[in-house]
Amino acid sequence: MTSPAQAPHAGRPDTLAVGGRTEGERILLSARGELVLGCTDTLAGTLAALPAGVARIELDVSGVSFMDTAGLTFLTLLGDYARRHRVPVAATGWHGQPRRVLELVGLDTTDPLRAAPPAASGSRTASAVARERAEQLELLRLEIEQLRHALDSRPVIDQARGILMAAHACTPDQAWEILREASQRTNTKLRQVAAAVTESATRDGPAPPGPLRAALGEAAARHTR
Repeated sequence: MTSPAQAPHAGRPDTLAVGGRTEGERILLSARGELVLGCTDTLAGTLAALPAGVARIELDVSGVSFMDTAGLTFLTLLGDYARRHRVPVAATGWHGQPRRVLELVGLDTTDPLRAAPPAASGSRTASAVARERAEQLELLRLEIEQLRHALDSRPVIDQARGILMAAHACTPDQAWEILREASQRTNTKLRQVAAAVTESATRDGPAPPGPLRAALGEAAARHTR
């Protein structure tokens, strides 16, 4: 009872796999990978394959390392299944970035499928709650965008640090400071500086532009002195 789903971002081989076993009338599922585009298809296939007469479904998500807004649709699908089949469903084991997502949208971080308690005060109108939820979702979208950008930039930055370490016999921290300072001095994004360094190290690769090359040399001299 395992279904994989390919993550949509290029260069990242992560998949979502949902496996499970039966204990009496209880189904124990476990999710591993990322709750991103395609995760609902994986879950739908798993739920469709469940035997009849299930008394309870327990999903362990401790193996989930990343979650974007598709993860909220994943939870909605689970909740719809629970209501349609009148079966209790729990999703527990949240940690790291997925747990942060649940916090941002105001869901229970222990089990987001558990019914929320009634509001302490009736003074909050539905429109106010909707505005607050919209603001939370916008914060979530920005945070996920920043995480994606950081993940996409990390490989080329690490490669550039390795090249600088070999060229200047410096430490990883010194290589990072060289990149950062060159970025600030030339008003160039860090990823672009790293890409220029990496390209210059390839066969027949172009040297970094003059101002950037000078900034890298000055930063290297300062930090490896």
